[in-house]
Amino acid sequence: MPKRLTLAVSQSHTLATTSATLSALSSTAQSASRSNVQLLLFPEAYLGGYPRTCDFGATVGSRSDQGREQFLQYYHNAIDLGDTPRGAGDDWVDRRLEVAKGKDYRGDGTREELEKVARETGVFLVVGLVERAGGSLYCGVVYVCPREGCVGKRRKVMPQMLTRNAGKTGSERLIWAQGSPSTLKAVKTTISGVEITLAAAICWENYMPLLRYSLYSQNVNLYLAPTADARDTWLPLMRIIACESRAYVLSANQCVRRKHLPPWIHGAPSRKERDNKQPSMPAANTTETDIHDDTTATSTTEKPIPKTPQPAAADSALGVVPSPSPLRLGAIPSPIKQRTTNQPRRSSNLTPIPDNHFLALPSESQEISALDDDSEPIEVPNVASSNRDVPPLNNTITTTDQPYPDSSKDGEEFVCHGGSCIISPSGDVLAGPLWDVEDELLIIKDVDFEDCERGRLDLDVAGSYSRNDAFELRVQGLDLNPPP
Repeated sequence: MPKRLTLAVSQSHTLATTSATLSALSSTAQSASRSNVQLLLFPEAYLGGYPRTCDFGATVGSRSDQGREQFLQYYHNAIDLGDTPRGAGDDWVDRRLEVAKGKDYRGDGTREELEKVARETGVFLVVGLVERAGGSLYCGVVYVCPREGCVGKRRKVMPQMLTRNAGKTGSERLIWAQGSPSTLKAVKTTISGVEITLAAAICWENYMPLLRYSLYSQNVNLYLAPTADARDTWLPLMRIIACESRAYVLSANQCVRRKHLPPWIHGAPSRKERDNKQPSMPAANTTETDIHDDTTATSTTEKPIPKTPQPAAADSALGVVPSPSPLRLGAIPSPIKQRTTNQPRRSSNLTPIPDNHFLALPSESQEISALDDDSEPIEVPNVASSNRDVPPLNNTITTTDQPYPDSSKDGEEFVCHGGSCIISPSGDVLAGPLWDVEDELLIIKDVDFEDCERGRLDLDVAGSYSRNDAFELRVQGLDLNPPP
């Protein structure tokens, strides 16, 4: 009997505040639920944000005051799940840690909010986040079951060394601490009667063969890869992992334009500069009453000239200001733009779409029909600002392999192109990769987990094809046997 489930990947980017991003996550989960999605993956650092292009004022042997202010903003945007700096493991999962007097829970309530969203939607959530514990930040993933709440959490064991922003020396290792390898523990759960063993490897952890093998050894059949890597090499890596593991592979990345980056990335004043700064006064004989208003001060005889809408103030978190106006999302309309041989890789917004799945994509009319006749359009509130209209795509989009364009431009250039995808246990691309497409996109695919077992006929890299009598892997603090 087939073991079928509906899986989804959300190509979402972090918004202006953590609360706004949590609201967007809830809306996306509700939309996924209406499409009968049973498990949903969000990108790396979706909660807390991925501070792309920011160097935090660091060079070898030197740090700047401005960089420390940037880190302060980022630290405040991170979420507190109530875990310890070392990581309490099962004690955190089972809520056995001490709770402060007068409080009902540890942390800032984000865990409880995620559990509420999963419980109300019935969707198993896998969420990339930046976690604050003690004085350090950790890039992590949390697994949230609709019935049991948080059933696992892990922290990235190897933050990436250098950003891809040419000429800058910022690094994930500067801002994120290393997580414990014991958190690589797989999670076994049952969804609609189908037994799933799932685990996550975050971004460039997927380039670590021994780390991948530690997950294979636990007999995962659902391999999750939230990432910030939008290079051409990412999709082949996901296909290799699917072939090696004989598991379904889901990868989620953010698609971000420069204008969606938080204001503090572009230059936060140091504390000394901020303390010494005097508020500017409005010009005499003007109609301007608020010096922080987004219109230029003018005389009473002139009409005010509106400025281009700007992101929220520097004490806001990541992204753009949310807007309550709704979007109707459905499937990709036909015909679909495709790449030709004489175009750059990212000159089109999508690659060809296989049968039996659909993508949720906003249109200019804010309502498009489903690709399959039996599918219903998906409704997702537009949690972005009105400044997020997507311009026509062109053939000169800058890739992450090149220096990012100057930040003085209008901010329409992509600083991350996305590339979310779903891969079969045989390495076939089932959905995606999704390039240069924003606005809380969903990639949805119905899968049969018996295909994982069929694939073991000729390859089980942790079993019949492992020669475990000759080769052995040990990971400190981690049981590599499949979970009971």
